[in-house]
Amino acid sequence: MSGLTKTYGDVCAVDDLSLSVSRGEIFGIVGTNGAGKTTSVECAQGLRRPDAGVVRVLGFDPIGERAALAGRVGSQLQDSNLPDRLRVGEAIALFADSRSQARRSLVEWQLEDLARRPFAALSGGQRQRLMVALALLNDPEIVFLDELTQGLDPDARRAVWELIEQVRDRGTTVVLVTHFMEEAEQLCDRVAVMVGGRLVDHGTPGQLVDRHGRGVRMRFVGSPDDLAWVERVPGVAECGLIGSEIEATGSPAIVARIGHGLIEANRDPVALRVHQPTLEDALLSLVDEPVSHVRDAS
Repeated sequence: MSGLTKTYGDVCAVDDLSLSVSRGEIFGIVGTNGAGKTTSVECAQGLRRPDAGVVRVLGFDPIGERAALAGRVGSQLQDSNLPDRLRVGEAIALFADSRSQARRSLVEWQLEDLARRPFAALSGGQRQRLMVALALLNDPEIVFLDELTQGLDPDARRAVWELIEQVRDRGTTVVLVTHFMEEAEQLCDRVAVMVGGRLVDHGTPGQLVDRHGRGVRMRFVGSPDDLAWVERVPGVAECGLIGSEIEATGSPAIVARIGHGLIEANRDPVALRVHQPTLEDALLSLVDEPVSHVRDAS
């Protein structure tokens, strides 16, 4: 997509968004609530008409050439739901092209034992497994997954992560909208960060952490006398005393260098803690000070 813009009255939900997704990758779109993530993928699926810009999926206009994309695109929407009394097997059969396809889907996604269970009786993780199965019934080339693990407990969330990796291993391109940074960091090959409807940066999770993660943070019990030598350690960007603890922030190398200094001083570090920056740190940094302009995410 290029220059995608979508407004609702006086609110600009998506502002001049340009990005592209490579075949076979898991591409994440992250950001805070109201960042424009869901609106963007709804435009990409032809569910909403953009006010400006060009959107192409597999080379086709998702609104004007919808028929050409039928069967080639799968989706699980943020508010996906099914009738409470509809059984798992019935749901699969309803959307499958044939009985054999329905049976294959039940087996592939380990839903055989749940075939007679109504939707209302499924756990959160079981519901998401069913939604993934439905989204992939026709072996689409690209699938959109929007907040797939929202409301799930940690065990169920990790089970769904395995499902998403299985989808990618089938050769299907995945566009994953999520507000769980650990999820994006674990699964995505590349990530686009949206703030206030705009794309503020993109890249691999590692690249985003390096650019915006604010460095490694190291803390240990110390005294004001320690500040003098710690702040001179190569790679230390900031250093201060917090209560009875020294906190230093900087490049990853400061962990080894400060540790070496403590050993040379014949001191065992007390309450030593090291925080490696994460994608969540990078997002928080971008939200605090969003980048004014970035190149297209391609």
